[in-house]
Formats: sequence, structure tokens, C-alpha cells
Amino acid sequence: MTANLPPQYDPKATETKWQKYWEDNQTFKADPETGGEPYCVVIPPPNVTGSLHMGHAFEETLIDVLVRYHRMIGRNTLWLPGTDHASIAVQTILEKQLKAEGKTRHDLGREKFLERAWEWKAESGNTITNQLRSLGVSVDWSRERFTMDEGLSAAVLEAFVRLYDEGLIYRGNYLVNWCPASQSAVSDLEVDQQEVEGHLWHFRYPLTDGSGYLEVATTRPETMLGDTGVAVNPKDDRYKHLIGKTVTLPILNREIPIIADEFVDPTFGTGCVKVTPAHDPNDFEMGKRHNLPFINIMNKDGTLNENAGEFNGQDRFVARKNVVKRLETDGFLVKIEDYKHTVPYSERGKVPVEPLISTQWFVKIEPLSQRALEALDKSNSPVFVPDRWTKVYRDWLVKLKDWCISRQLWWGHQIPAWYAVSETHGEITDTTPFVVAKTEADAREKAEAKFGNDVELARDPDVLDTWFSSGLWPFSTLGWPEETKDFDFYYPTTTLVTGFDIIFFWVARMTMMAGHFTEKMPFETVYIHGLVLDENGHKMSKSKNNGIDPLLLIAKYGTDALRYTLVKEVIGAGQNIRMEYDRKTDESKSVEASRNFTNKLWNAARFVMMNLEGQTPQQLGKPLTQVRSEDFSPEGERTEVLTTNQVRSEDFSPQGERTEVLTTNLTTNLSDRWILSRYYQVVQQSRNSLENYGLGEAAKGLYEFIWGDFCDWYIELVKSRLQQDAEPNSKKVAQQTFAFVLEGILKLLHPFMPHITEEIWHTLTQTGDDQCLALQAYPEADTSLIDPELEQQFELLFGTIRTIRNLRADSDIKPSLKVTAILQSESEKERQIISDGGVYIKDLARVENLTVTASLDADLGQTIAGVVGTVQVLIPLAGVVDLAALRAKLEKKLGKVEAEIKHTAARLTNQKFVDKATPDVVQGARDALAEAEKQAEILRDRLKLF
Repeated sequence: MTANLPPQYDPKATETKWQKYWEDNQTFKADPETGGEPYCVVIPPPNVTGSLHMGHAFEETLIDVLVRYHRMIGRNTLWLPGTDHASIAVQTILEKQLKAEGKTRHDLGREKFLERAWEWKAESGNTITNQLRSLGVSVDWSRERFTMDEGLSAAVLEAFVRLYDEGLIYRGNYLVNWCPASQSAVSDLEVDQQEVEGHLWHFRYPLTDGSGYLEVATTRPETMLGDTGVAVNPKDDRYKHLIGKTVTLPILNREIPIIADEFVDPTFGTGCVKVTPAHDPNDFEMGKRHNLPFINIMNKDGTLNENAGEFNGQDRFVARKNVVKRLETDGFLVKIEDYKHTVPYSERGKVPVEPLISTQWFVKIEPLSQRALEALDKSNSPVFVPDRWTKVYRDWLVKLKDWCISRQLWWGHQIPAWYAVSETHGEITDTTPFVVAKTEADAREKAEAKFGNDVELARDPDVLDTWFSSGLWPFSTLGWPEETKDFDFYYPTTTLVTGFDIIFFWVARMTMMAGHFTEKMPFETVYIHGLVLDENGHKMSKSKNNGIDPLLLIAKYGTDALRYTLVKEVIGAGQNIRMEYDRKTDESKSVEASRNFTNKLWNAARFVMMNLEGQTPQQLGKPLTQVRSEDFSPEGERTEVLTTNQVRSEDFSPQGERTEVLTTNLTTNLSDRWILSRYYQVVQQSRNSLENYGLGEAAKGLYEFIWGDFCDWYIELVKSRLQQDAEPNSKKVAQQTFAFVLEGILKLLHPFMPHITEEIWHTLTQTGDDQCLALQAYPEADTSLIDPELEQQFELLFGTIRTIRNLRADSDIKPSLKVTAILQSESEKERQIISDGGVYIKDLARVENLTVTASLDADLGQTIAGVVGTVQVLIPLAGVVDLAALRAKLEKKLGKVEAEIKHTAARLTNQKFVDKATPDVVQGARDALAEAEKQAEILRDRLKLF
């Protein structure tokens, strides 16, 4: 019975089937014991709270293409999956749930709150990983990690204690991003810079000696209550004479100095800057340089404190209005300007963050960044693709400041520090002594040695920044600090695939941590991809509500279609891509085009298999390849001979011993040699592109070869050789070539479209469940069969066929009617090519009589002519077309189109129509007019031919 595919491709059923197969059979389970060359990628861990968005789909598809390719070329491949515990996100979810119940986390207490958090993780934390499964990612699910699992928690403790013991972690006061909503410090990555329509308030600060005033401006008037200086540029002649004098701060009547600092831009505003060291990062640095007081005016909930005087207890935004009102009343307000500026918002708290001095835990960055810089400068490690990101990464390492690693949350890795609260009246204060240890027992032993057996300990309530555990991810997931087989074999990892927006936050932290703890960079290469932009070319974001749901597109078009679209759109590594999308219909033309490609492949595969007479590629044998056989020399010594395309028969050596001899009895065809040349060209191009991170280029090359060369041309070229009455040897070679190239196509395409290729391959090869395409060898190029000259010859043949087809269409020649074609070229080489390929021209262009000539007869009668290269193509029309009837038909069509143009143009020049009709209707009319004008131009051109 002939094996074949169903008439229609069902992506949902196929994709579900193979995703289950791969996972159930642990197809992608890595084994360091098998040796070989390792290829390891650790997944950029998505938040456990997350749902699959287009950025995830893009990134994981890029990784999967690389991983599947390297697995198929024989490398010992591990793609390790996992998720991040997402401290702020999880805590926000739980606190919203508690708020709905009329409770707070403090009502539950830490232990019960954490129990609830783990329950939530068990019930809802697998959403993102299940959605990743729907992408067909070839990860090793048996090695899935979570940043708070037992092993990674042990790694975090080891890292923290070791850094502390080495003097690289300390506790101190510093300016941090503070989220009043979650009442926690947040990292720069957890801050969303939003452009807002605000105001710029101008105030007068009177000189204390009464000789005048300085004018300053601010977007946050309430912070003036914490001002401890006014700064000017030392080279600004307007203010040089005032440096060292003082002004009196309005409302609070505090005398503050006028300082000189080169940070001040004399061309901006008045050239005078108010300095609030406790509430602005630039002012913080100026305050340190000039030993200014640091006055905190804000509580952790965003209200003002006792240092704000009469505004004590007011919310910061209420106080803003009241401060402005008081300054206006007192005569210090100069003016208020509308001002568009950027405000940092907490991504989780959804409120503006507040720069706030707070006692936190910090990592000393300079010793860690120096090691990473040394690896980059001396060894160019890691290598960035594209290379332009190397400088960005280096600049970031140079500019890094100490890293605030503490967060005022409960969900996360609790800081392993215990305070001797018995030394400070039972409370944790800024001066309470502490010990750092991996366990409470170790902490108690240390504390008792310092403070006696009666010491009372309390653990630091804060947790570590999630980036601390994420910074350990490439090596902690492989078993560090233990010397595991995975760590020994797969580390350093091979490639990190990530977006440019977290080079600073994640990549740099990983290289610094890895350099310090493993003395190696954590990955050889960092492949930086761009963003997926919406249909208008804008960055997708929650605030803009312009995201495109990948799961919706998967449901509509299939996973392989979405994957292929995302990769094929990449033009050059690191470039952004734009996703076509219609929000009214939830349709995407670009993904639909990829879905059409899957259907094209499916139908082509069905056609091939219908013509293989139940034989597999293995049974048919490889076409045009050298096959090794045994023979014997006259002296009786065994030798090896190479023959090609080959029927096996028995023969005997001169000494009477039997041997197998392969003779060439099968007739090869130009079209077979052409498709094999094109195939091996594509194999070579695909390998080169994938080795050099040209994923988009590889995808496009495969698309053009499969759709164009294989489906549109080769299948048509060989159809006549597959008929029942076809010459047997020619048919056999056609079947061999068909099967061989189709199987090769499936292997080439598999990293991009894993599901459909797996399904077709199993049917084509009639392979059982003990094997799968994902583990087959990637094709290698046989360069001896690449024939650029032959490919150029076929380009001429295809151009000729296209030209004849176009001329037939222009002349309304019936498809069933065969014509006479005259091909004229002064080039003997071109004439030879056309003559050699005459059978293809006749077959595919429906030509009965074909004449190839160096010159044309003087009188050919009425013809229609075209040109391909330097070949003139003519079709005599006598007896084929009624020219008068054709001309009348074209003139009638042109008349109708011109009438439509006149009518539509009149509507568009009618101002009432334009004003009353909806924009969609008006645009539709404009589009219809443009299309009609295009049709009229085509018809006029056709009329000129007759």
C-alpha cells in the first residue's frame, strides 16, 4: 500500500501530536556521558507570572532554530528551560488577592504568606511553560529549573556568603529607585520610562544678603523642601561672583550655599540648578562632591515626613499642589510652563518611582566589572553578534555603579543575614550588628561567639533582587557550586540569545558573576536580536495596548507558520521586525503567507509520494552519487571502485571469486542535475547562514528554493517522466531525485518548521516511532554536484518559458491550444542551451513547433513578441487568434475601466462625498481608482501589441 498524507494539512493536530511525542520520548534529553562537541543554551528565564507574548515567541523561535540545527549537525546539545520567580510580580498578585479579601500580607504573617505563594506557583506558575511547549521548543524538560528551587537557592546562598566574606557585599545608605506602591526598591529594568505632559515650575530663591535672587526650575516642586544647595557652572560669568554665597530656601527659611559644579549646563534654563541630594541621582552625586546635607523629606509610602514642615503627612502629589500655592502666595513663583518630559514609572506598582535614600544591601561592582572587561579586552569574550553591541556592553561595564540587591518583599531569596537585635533594644536599625551565614545554625554559632550565648537574633526581612539569582543562571542551572557532570561538560554555555534592552541588566550581571565564581565567561557568543514591532512599526507595550497575541495567531495559522514568519522577517542579525496585523479581524497577511507555504509543501510532498509507488528514499537509492563497490585486480588483490547511478549485478573476478559490480544503466536528465545543483547550493547557503547567525537569510533561501525551484519548476519538469508509459530508467531517476531532494528539504527546513517536516518525513520514509527527523543528520553539500553554469542555463530556459506564457496570456490564447514559437539569438551558446532544453519549453509552455534560429525570416506574418536576455521570443498568431475579435474585446474592457475611472474620480472630486463618507469609504474609493488606472494602462499596452 502506498503511504501518503491526508489531502489537507491540519496544523493543530500535527503540532499537538509531535509536541507530545518529543516530550514523552524525551527526544531532547541531553547526556554528557555520550561526549562529542557540546552545544548548550540556557533559556532566558521568563517570569513565572508571565504569559506568552510576541517577544517570547520571537526569542524562543530564534533559539530553537539554532539548537535544532546544531543538534542535527551532530553536536551534543542541551537547551535548558526554566522560569524566574519574579519577586515583585508574584507579590503584587498575592497582595491584590488579599486586598480583595480585606487582608494584608502582615495579617497572614510571612510564613503563611509564603505558603500561599508556593500554592499559587503550583496552581498557576506553569502557564508560561505550557505556552512555550506550544511553540515546539526542543528543550530538555527533565532539566527544567526554577530560580527558587532547592539547587538554585543553595547557589544563591553560596554566592551571597562568598561575596560578603570577600568584602564585595556591604550594607549601607544609598539612593535607590523606590516604588511607593509596592514599598520596595526596584531595579532600573523594572522602571518604565514614560513620556508625560507635565509642567516646569520656575521659582526665585532670594540671596541671603538681600542683593537679589537666583531663578531655578523643577518638574517636582515638592522636592524643594529637601534642597540643600543651588549649583551653577564654574565657567558661567553670570554667577561667578555669587559662588560661595548663600540663598534662603523659601517656606523653610533654610540658608543653603551656592556651589560651582561642572555638571550644570549653563545653556539650559537660567543656568541655576536646585540641588536635592536625597531625592535625585545627579544631585546625590553633587551632594557627595560638595559635602552637602542629605535631607529626606519622604516616607516609604510616598507621603512627606516631618522634614517637610507644614506639609508633613501629605501625599507627594497633594503636597506638590500645596507647595506651588504657598510659593505663589509668598511671591516666589515666577512662571509655570507646559513641559513634555520623561517620568520613570514602576512597572509593577504603576506609579512614578521616587529616588530615595535607603539602607540597602549592595554589591561592589568595580572588582567584578574589571574581570569582565579584562575578558572582553584580552580575549574578545564573549563575542557579540552583531558586533556593534560590543561597545555598548563595554561602555556599560565601565559606567556601572554599585548594585542594590535588596528588595522589601517576602517572596524571593531571603537575605542570609541575622541581626543581633539584643544589641539595639530588640529592633533592627541602621547600626544593629549582624552576621552573614548560609543557615540559622551557622549564624547563631557566629553570633554567640561575638555577643554571647544570650544573643537574640532576627533575620533580615528583605529578599534579594531577582537579577541576583538570574545572574547565576548559566552556571547554577548546571549544578554550580557542585562539580556536576553537566557543569563539567556543558559549561561555559555556547550561545546566549537575548534582546538588546537587557544587555545592561542581565548580560553584564551574568558575565560579572560568572567571571568571579567560575573564572570563565558564561557563554561564547551573545546573539542580540531586535524587537517585534506592531503593524505600524511601533514597539509593543502594555501601556500602548498594542500587543499582538502569538497564541491567537498560532490557533489561526499554526505554530510553524508563526515561527517561520518571525524568522524570515529578520534582515540581518539584530534588526527589528514588523508584524503585519489587522486588529479588526485578528489576521496577519505575513503569517497567512507562511501558512500558505506549509500548504504548498504539504501538497508537493503528497504529489511526490503519489509518484514513488510506495517506495521510500532509502529503497530508491541516492541519485547521481558515487557508490563504493568491491572489485578485484588481475593480481587478486581487493580494490575499491567508484561508479555512479547504478544497477547492482553479480560478476566474477579473473580468479573466479564472486564480486558485485555496479553498472550505469539509468539515464540521467538535465533537470535532475539542475535540481541537485540547486539543492546543494541551498544546503551550502543554509549551513553558512546558520553558522553565522543569518537565520532570516537561511529561511528566505529555503523559501525561494522550495516554492520556486522545487515546487514551481522541478515538479512540472518531471511530470511527463512519471506517467505510466514513461521510459522506466528515466522514471526511476526522477523518483530517486524526487525522494532524495524532498527528504533533504525536510531536514533543511526542520529547524524552522519542526512539526510539519516531522510529519511528512515519517510518512515519506515510513519510519516507526523509534526514530524522528529531529535527530537526523543535517544535509551536507556535495560541491562536486554544484554546477553554476547549468543553473544559469536553466534560468534562461525558465525565462523563455515565462515569456511564452505571458505572451499567450496577453493574446488570450487558450491554455489547451499548442502554439508555434520562434526563438532568435545571435549567440551560439544561447541557441545551444535553448535547443538542449527544448523539451522543457515545449512541455511547460504548450509549444508544438519550436524553432531556434540565429536570424529571422523577413515575413513572419502577424506575431506577438517578447525578449528574455538577448533572446527574442515570437509567437505567430495566424490561425491561433482572431486579432479583430481580440482587439474588440480589449477595447470593450478598456471602455468599461475608463468609465469606472471617470465615475470614481468624480466622486472623489465631490467635496460633499469626501466630507460625509467615512475615512474607510474614501480610502476605498481612492484604492479603487488607483487599481482601475493600473488596469487601463495594462489594457492600453496590450492593444499596442496588435
